[in-house]
Amino acid sequence: MHRQSAKKHARADAKKRTRNRHRKASLRTSLKATELALQEGDVEKAQQLCKTTTSLLDRAAGKGVIKKGTANRQKSRIMRKLNALTA
Repeated sequence: MHRQSAKKHARADAKKRTRNRHRKASLRTSLKATELALQEGDVEKAQQLCKTTTSLLDRAAGKGVIKKGTANRQKSRIMRKLNALTA
């Protein structure tokens, strides 16, 4: 028989899992959209998407959904491509 606290942790973990899955999915969607805009050469759209993607990456890293180094690496790659496109 499980203790009450274990049941509570199980409920909380289920909520966290669904929240984290949503955050990761929206992050992947945003990354793909940014990559597509960068490949197409659409500078204005790419700049706007880079800003939102960077924000999503920072938020995900802050919440522990992804590691901080992973977020920084992805931001660096996006910004390098954006700078190459605008230069």
